[in-house]
Amino acid sequence: MESNESQAVAELMNMALGFIKPMSLKCALDLGIADQICRHGRPMTLSQLHSALSLPQSKEPHLGHLMRILTHFGFIQMQIDANTSAEPIYDITPMSSLVTNKEGSLNLVPMVRFRLESIEENIKAFLCMADWLKQEDKQTSFEMAHGCSLWEMASGNSRLNETFNSAMASTTSLFTDVIIKSGGDIFKGIESLVDVGGGVGAVAKAIASNFPHVKCTVLDLPHVVRDLANDGVVKFVSGDMFDYIPPGDALLLKCVLHNWGDDDCIKILKRCKEAISSTEAGGKVIIVDFVVGRPRARVSEETQLLLDMLMMSVHAGAERDENEWKTLFTKAGFSSYKIARTIGLFSVIEVYP
Repeated sequence: MESNESQAVAELMNMALGFIKPMSLKCALDLGIADQICRHGRPMTLSQLHSALSLPQSKEPHLGHLMRILTHFGFIQMQIDANTSAEPIYDITPMSSLVTNKEGSLNLVPMVRFRLESIEENIKAFLCMADWLKQEDKQTSFEMAHGCSLWEMASGNSRLNETFNSAMASTTSLFTDVIIKSGGDIFKGIESLVDVGGGVGAVAKAIASNFPHVKCTVLDLPHVVRDLANDGVVKFVSGDMFDYIPPGDALLLKCVLHNWGDDDCIKILKRCKEAISSTEAGGKVIIVDFVVGRPRARVSEETQLLLDMLMMSVHAGAERDENEWKTLFTKAGFSSYKIARTIGLFSVIEVYP
């Protein structure tokens, strides 16, 4: 077999077996592997980890296979002393530290759990994607598979609603880092801000804490904010952004627009334009979202493209490159925009009326 063909076979098999990657991660979280290494305080041998996890003796070799693939994906790091016959030792990495309970560390367990636990629902949507693409109707492949949208499913399922809101709240520090590190100038001259689709208000509270001069309001659907009390720091408003957005000097849309197709995004942006003050008065829309191609690291762009497929399947949404964003802003009647900063997967876009 020619070498190019052999490589193609390997790549095709890799793509077909891709589901094993998140399932291996789920197994690692269910066993608490990263937490166990953290509690141990130093790298662990396979036998030490096997004992600490209280697994049956017969499963030690199988744990070794799991650790091997987790090492390959960069979730765990393995060290081997080539000069001795000692067992290899395993330690956490920057990736696995994100799903530990280590004090002071960013904890993304709720977000990762939500993605992993919703795999079954998402796979059902992907299994009927070809049929969905052949049809003219506007329902998503998720709706074709389940008979309802994700939002409708969450509104009738308190556990799913809680899991989703916890997942979004767990990423608060990611968003606040992106917003705050973009510079204090982003809030210069702004006295009021509305976080559109702001969930339980975690990001709005962080903004209010860092910029006390900004009065923050959160708008979200009734089932999201119905049990949330206005605490004097953030005001919660129940409503639908397609119908009405409370007025403010600035509006914040963090990972909202990628949930929607172009026509709906334009409707939302037009509502935003109605709600903000003039450019002279500091009015603008602050978007924290993905800009495909920024940054240019391969793993970041691949993550954005995977999310693009997920958004298409679940919401008929999309991840967009800069030209696609520009088209939306122009069609919604905005005069200009700038990409203020890109940090990791996320970019801050300021859009002006």
